Amino acid sequence: MTVRNLNYLCAPRSVALIGASARPGSVGDTVMQNLLTAGFAGPVMLVNPKYSDVNGHKCYASVADLPEAPDLAVLATPPDTIVELVQQLGAKGTRAVIALAAGMGERKKDMLAAAKPYCLRVLGPNCIGYMGPNIGLNASFAHRAPLAGDLAFLSQSGALVTAVIDWAAGRGIGFSHVASLGEMADIDLGDMLDFLAGDASTRAILLYVEAVTHAPKFISAARRAARVKPVVVIKTGRHAGGAHAALSHTGALAGSDAAYNAAFRRSGLLRVKTLDELFAAAETLSRVPRLHGERLAILTNGGGAGVLATDELQDHKGTLANVEPETMEALNRVLPSTWSHGNPIDIIGDAGTKRYADALEVLLSDKQSDAILVLHCPTATVSATDAAKAVIDIVAAHRDIVAGKPVMTCWLGDPAVREARDLFEEHKLPSFESTSEAITGFMQLVDHARSQNEMMRTPAVASGKDDYDARAVHAEIEKILKSGRSVASALETKTILAAYGISTDKAVPARDPAEVRAIAADVLKTNEACVIKIASPDISHKSDVGGVHLNLESGAAAEQAAIDMLSKIKARMPAARMEGFTVEPMIRRPDALETIVGMSVDSTFGPMLLFGAGGVAVEVLRDSALALPPLDMHLARQMIDETRISRLLKGYRDHAPADLDAIAGTLVRISDLIIEHPEIRELDINPLLVDKDGVIAIDARMKLADERAQPRMPLAIRPYPAHLSREVTIERLGKIVIRPIRPEDEPRYQKFFSAISEEDVRRRFFTGRRTFPHEFLATLTQIDYAREMAFIAIDEVTDELLGVSRLVLDPDLTRGEFGILVRSDLQGKGLGWQLMSALLNYAQDEGVEQITGLVHADNTHMLDMATDLGFETRPFAGDAAIREVIWHPTASSAKSGRKQMAKQAVS
Repeated sequence: MTVRNLNYLCAPRSVALIGASARPGSVGDTVMQNLLTAGFAGPVMLVNPKYSDVNGHKCYASVADLPEAPDLAVLATPPDTIVELVQQLGAKGTRAVIALAAGMGERKKDMLAAAKPYCLRVLGPNCIGYMGPNIGLNASFAHRAPLAGDLAFLSQSGALVTAVIDWAAGRGIGFSHVASLGEMADIDLGDMLDFLAGDASTRAILLYVEAVTHAPKFISAARRAARVKPVVVIKTGRHAGGAHAALSHTGALAGSDAAYNAAFRRSGLLRVKTLDELFAAAETLSRVPRLHGERLAILTNGGGAGVLATDELQDHKGTLANVEPETMEALNRVLPSTWSHGNPIDIIGDAGTKRYADALEVLLSDKQSDAILVLHCPTATVSATDAAKAVIDIVAAHRDIVAGKPVMTCWLGDPAVREARDLFEEHKLPSFESTSEAITGFMQLVDHARSQNEMMRTPAVASGKDDYDARAVHAEIEKILKSGRSVASALETKTILAAYGISTDKAVPARDPAEVRAIAADVLKTNEACVIKIASPDISHKSDVGGVHLNLESGAAAEQAAIDMLSKIKARMPAARMEGFTVEPMIRRPDALETIVGMSVDSTFGPMLLFGAGGVAVEVLRDSALALPPLDMHLARQMIDETRISRLLKGYRDHAPADLDAIAGTLVRISDLIIEHPEIRELDINPLLVDKDGVIAIDARMKLADERAQPRMPLAIRPYPAHLSREVTIERLGKIVIRPIRPEDEPRYQKFFSAISEEDVRRRFFTGRRTFPHEFLATLTQIDYAREMAFIAIDEVTDELLGVSRLVLDPDLTRGEFGILVRSDLQGKGLGWQLMSALLNYAQDEGVEQITGLVHADNTHMLDMATDLGFETRPFAGDAAIREVIWHPTASSAKSGRKQMAKQAVS
């Protein structure tokens, strides 16, 4: 991923059009007219060997004839000319081109090879171009220029770009950037998201997605962008023709669109279904401060409108706020006795402006609501405009409250309320034309707040990771693959699960019905009944063919059941290979619910985890949730909550709540299992019985592949790099663990900061404060390991945080900025050296080319250490009190010094 040279696409100082044409209606003519008439301030140079002049504008015969290297070139030429033109432009000094042509096929590879030596960026091919309305740039063959504004729109469909420009112009909606990405041979969604995340002229990003390429890159960029501004996505292809044939129920349930949903949610993106919702969401999210809760108060002068909004809120599973007693008393004092005395707050149809103002002022002080929707139905007793002014005045007078409790408006009707809506627009208050739009807008705020909270929430620590036996799993997988099989038996799968601490029933293999009898008799000594199941590599779903028999209470009954089972299956599936049976105790947990836990490999996002309602009807119920690994306890609980069965799991009537932590723990263990063992390609645990006493896997199956011969798709999110952890012994400090940071380390920070002097905090954060809000600490601990690394030092005895070193990489992952902070009372003891050594060794292994940092000139200890580590020091432009230190991996002497020091310190 890289944003390198994207500024030449999005903010060029000069543009060349290759293929300018005098033929009306041609692509070359259309692009030329757009470039010349949009208001671009820089030079626009035309190239076509057929002309010396096009409509009064000088035209050059070739790229070589251009008087200067254009920052951006638009190629309106046939596909067979693109490769040579890219090479010529790169050599000339151009750093971005837009390839409009379709039909390049395999020549795309040659185009990229021609561009690579010059780091020349290519938009397209097969696109309609790029538009930057704020700088008067229209490098496209769109039929009209978009309005200038602050929304960015990225689309994989050129046709939709033109439709959206037209649609938005009719509604007065403007754009900062509009990019038709085409086939994304080079510049793709991830690159543009990274660029727009740091673009000050863009307040929200809109995406039209047909398919994601390079999923890890996309998700990393999307998460970065979504942390700083709203990102709203509309994705086509929501309804697939059908699930592909799969070994497991998980594979059948985990359809492509469900995988996109999981990826968007994990990235903090808000997904919508229609263009109307796309722009409405962008407007609402960019104008309304982030919600701090989900409880909505509805203020209305029409009872029917209030009830309609309430019904729509409940249809969306929204939360209607309760009116607290203090609020009720305050409303009684300012409203007539006939008001509704509940939420919705109906202030009656004859309400004047004062009643609106008084009621809204009371609701702003209410502690049981998190947002307010003000409805107005036109009446003869009050002007809609005057009512709007009353609301605007109250909002203006309480801006500090409204910053945390948004006020939204919905003035119903049309001619009578147009002026009121214009006033709301002028004062940046969200305004909706119907209760349906208003509730949809509110729920978009709710969904966005939830996704943002997920990225910021500190997870609980999953217990039991120390009991993983990865070596045993590796040996079991190797044994299965060496036998020539790709499907693990139920018994083998349970062995693998047990090695990761997942509770399973005890299954014993039996070769024939006679052996079933003997084993069953032994099982029945300690159990009331037993179960027999067929064992065959050709039968995935045993219940479907009569391959499971329950509640057998004697050895003879088990033997006869095995004989009958074998006969029935041979008649139904004569080619199936029979390996025998398994005999298991009958698990009697009358209050237990059947769930499914599984994993499959999505063609776009790689490994995906599944949880839902299990049992034989799993594919009929289709009650499941997907998530990307890695999981922590919080993400696992969220996954559970997304299913309908979660309501049963929380208890009902005389059924006690199930052990939700046990389910979440199982999901985390499965996540860790598939991360550590990429040979696993599909997994079903069905059913996983769940009740108040915990979980137990009753049946399981697993599909494997040789990772060396058939590498698995990479994880979409880079997992925790546990291999970078190490233990060192530092004189006067003892044993210290140096490891990458984890989200659950956040609680350690408050105590850590209390041991840092104000001066040290100032030197690190350029501020004197020593207490920081959760949102800030979350950004320090919940990092994207694909583009950031932080090493922490933990005292093995006290488990306290002693120091942190951090490296934040640019999107191209070749340059980064470091920071380091060590507890004030521990400085000068070698801890900082160890943290920096870990960071620099990591950077070298990752191929980072340059690391920089800013250091106060009076921080001589840090400057001396930087010099010893191989950093160069130079003045920082613009501030004499700051020094910039720079490190390159070619500093071999510093590298050898670091290794020597590390070797001496590591125990």
